[in-house]
Amino acid sequence: MVNHQEDIKKLMAETKEAMEHSIEHLGSELNKVRTGKANASMVSGLLVEYYGNPTPLNQVGNVTNADSRTLVIQPWEKSMIGPIEKAIFEANLGVTPQNDGEVVRISIPPLTEDRRKDLVKQAKSLGEEAKISIRSARHKAMDSIKKAVKDGYPEDMGHDKEAETQKLTDDYGTKVDDLVSTKENDIMTI
Repeated sequence: MVNHQEDIKKLMAETKEAMEHSIEHLGSELNKVRTGKANASMVSGLLVEYYGNPTPLNQVGNVTNADSRTLVIQPWEKSMIGPIEKAIFEANLGVTPQNDGEVVRISIPPLTEDRRKDLVKQAKSLGEEAKISIRSARHKAMDSIKKAVKDGYPEDMGHDKEAETQKLTDDYGTKVDDLVSTKENDIMTI
């Protein structure tokens, strides 16, 4: 009985952690979706060839917003301008980098209506993936609770834990909807 109590407690913590991880992952993925505004997260994850090693862009230069539609990348070494431009081209972000020998500038063109709709679909798709991940964590928890009840964990406590798991699932589903809705508003705002 005592070990069931601890196992269920640990299971609930793991379930919550898995759902929280889904939300964090969704947030980072949504940050990569363009909104027509310059955002350093658009390029910070790009890998640049740095002395033969793929290195994150934010480790070879400083990425800043010059204004709402322009990113400026100041490489630590001037020799990195070419590799940085190449990485941006290869990432297929729909932007053209320009350099003046000192820095690389990226002008973010305004989004067309069709492109905005595509980006909203992409955001909703990312939201759905997060919900699938959350439901997967719920399913795993429910199975473990049912197994514990079969092995002697009190049935009424099992029902309580199942209800708690469902509430967690609903709460995290709402968080996903909120994140996607916020991103959708960002994308559709001109």
